[in-house]
Amino acid sequence: MNTRLYVFCFFIMGLPSCNLGPETINYGSDGCHFCSMTIVDRQHAAQFVTQKGKVFKFDATECLMNDLKEVDNATVALFFVNDYEAPGELIDATKATYLVSQNIPSPMGEYLTAFKNREVAERIQAANQGTLFDWTELQERFKK
Repeated sequence: MNTRLYVFCFFIMGLPSCNLGPETINYGSDGCHFCSMTIVDRQHAAQFVTQKGKVFKFDATECLMNDLKEVDNATVALFFVNDYEAPGELIDATKATYLVSQNIPSPMGEYLTAFKNREVAERIQAANQGTLFDWTELQERFKK
């Protein structure tokens, strides 16, 4: 009987580690993994989660992209960025649309902003100029 109880407890304790997902960003106290600045901007923060569940937080999408130059992307399970139109909301970075516009500053000076909805990104681009990118194009831009 005790053996079954130990196996059951071990199984239950292991369940939370199986759920990979974003971790809440504590704005104003969490630090950027890449540049060590405090994360305060709710419109530009980002994070990735490794296959093992380790979370790395960034104050800007450009810090995430620069950090990925030193990371084997095969070890990363999930990528997240803040949606510019919904401050503090993390969205799937691989499905986002990105705008680089000199008229929308970002924390590290790359003028890089993420949007959940492409139509919204196009509307913001029409008002602020700039160039749109998808995830693949953004990765290419940051390889240089």
